[in-house]
Amino acid sequence: MDRDRLAAFSDGVLAIIITIMVLDLKEPHGADFAALAATAPTFFSYVLGFLYVAIYWNNHHHFFQLVERVNGAILWTNINLLFWLSLVPFATGWLGAHPGAVAPTAIYGVALLMPAIAWVVMQAAIIRAQGPGSALSAALGRDIKGRISSPLYAAGILAAFVEPWISDTIYVLVALLWCVPDRRIEAVFERS
Repeated sequence: MDRDRLAAFSDGVLAIIITIMVLDLKEPHGADFAALAATAPTFFSYVLGFLYVAIYWNNHHHFFQLVERVNGAILWTNINLLFWLSLVPFATGWLGAHPGAVAPTAIYGVALLMPAIAWVVMQAAIIRAQGPGSALSAALGRDIKGRISSPLYAAGILAAFVEPWISDTIYVLVALLWCVPDRRIEAVFERS
């Protein structure tokens, strides 16, 4: 399969995921600022969910610029990633509807952890198919952000049972970590 076809399919699925999340945003029930303020938890959970999906889209775009060929393992690991990302709108909506509640906060962490694991599995499938000397393997290097994200999500899940705001802080901090521009893949293009 052509990598561009896989990327186009993934782009479409991610666009639908974001659309589903935005449909959960409802207008305030009143016409004053207090009514608007009441929608803040839903809005902020949407922003965080949107940010996470955007991070995956951005990284997916960069990764597949370095993929030379796509095989069955890459297809299935990509589908696995998209499946877990498709659950982000559910978890985002539940978290926004019940801020500070244990179960929605923990489930939101699971909805972040599972795509992170799926990403690592997909990354391994790509490197296995391309070879350890591939451009992607060289670009990733030690992949510090990738290595610390899953343990941080797991910590967020556990923290939800102690203090949900600690979990929320962890989830925001990991998102901000990924918003810091990562020049590894772009550096490969600059060298070639």
